[in-house]
Amino acid sequence: MRKGFFLFKKYKIVRKRTTNQVINPLPLQHKTTNHLNFIIMRTQSFHKFWLLITAIVVGSFGPVFSLGTMLATAEPARWTLDVLSWPVDGVQNYEEATTRFLTALTGGFLFGWGICIFFLQKWVYDKAPNETRKAVVAGLLAWFCLDSAGSIASGNTSNAFINVLVLLLAVGPLWLPAPK
Repeated sequence: MRKGFFLFKKYKIVRKRTTNQVINPLPLQHKTTNHLNFIIMRTQSFHKFWLLITAIVVGSFGPVFSLGTMLATAEPARWTLDVLSWPVDGVQNYEEATTRFLTALTGGFLFGWGICIFFLQKWVYDKAPNETRKAVVAGLLAWFCLDSAGSIASGNTSNAFINVLVLLLAVGPLWLPAPK
């Protein structure tokens, strides 16, 4: 060890030879704190928690769209569809039986997918965390690509931009695996 230099855990404490003054390593602590915040988001317990958020984000659209199956309860679904096909202009409606039928299918699939993610989080994640994470992210990416392409093809490009926000919220920290 060189004279005048000492290592203490993570911090490098430098002693000046003439005054024996210790230099405070605060900038190093600040970088470590930011790094720890990022690591906390990449723990398996946080990923498991985020899968619950993902299940809620995906599954919450199901009941809303299922309300569109009956004219008396279709307003929340109509308003949601109007927002997703920005601008909000009242053009979207649920008067046609085919629209209500497609809404029933959409609501059922989204609610079922949300429940599936919930039970993957509850029953499977502890046994295969990385595989569960990859399966959910792959499903979200498949939804994003097909839904966005269909939105653009049908003239609802604004929904593709909304899909970016929903994808970022649903995937959150799941983009990267959690260290073991």
